[in-house]
Amino acid sequence: MFAGLINQAKGAVSGLVLKYVARASVAIPFVIALGFALAAITVMLVQRFGHATSYWIMAGGLAAIGVIAAIVVTVKEHEDEVAEQKAEQADTRKVVGDATAEALTQAPLALLGALFTTPGGAVTALKVVRALGRNFPLVLLLVIIGALFWPTKPESDDAEAQGRPNGYQPTETLH
Repeated sequence: MFAGLINQAKGAVSGLVLKYVARASVAIPFVIALGFALAAITVMLVQRFGHATSYWIMAGGLAAIGVIAAIVVTVKEHEDEVAEQKAEQADTRKVVGDATAEALTQAPLALLGALFTTPGGAVTALKVVRALGRNFPLVLLLVIIGALFWPTKPESDDAEAQGRPNGYQPTETLH
């Protein structure tokens, strides 16, 4: 009965996962290069100013970059909120997008379930855990990047309180 919907959700999830894996695979060499660049800058500053001063300079520079990034993200989120409000007014929300977000939130548990139900899954899971433990900083970085791409749900569903997104309101709620 729901086979078509399930297949559609699987296709949407696999397409989304492949898109983000492709993005991450492009970003990984740049993240590694950034780490080497930071190490080189630190060594140059240590040679010029000494250890304590160079570490303070690096901390201040990275904090400034973080503040600038936070400002950029805040501005972008505000622009996205305005665009989202306009989209809601135009009634452009799609059912497939909601299904994709729902499937994406359930994907990690489904992957773990599939890992443990395969023959030799416990041994494979143990090997995966060992590999992740050895590369914990990289795993932590990937988790942080994944958190940036994780879909968020709206805090409250005000569509019913403010009327329908397309502007239709029953006559009882008109003011």
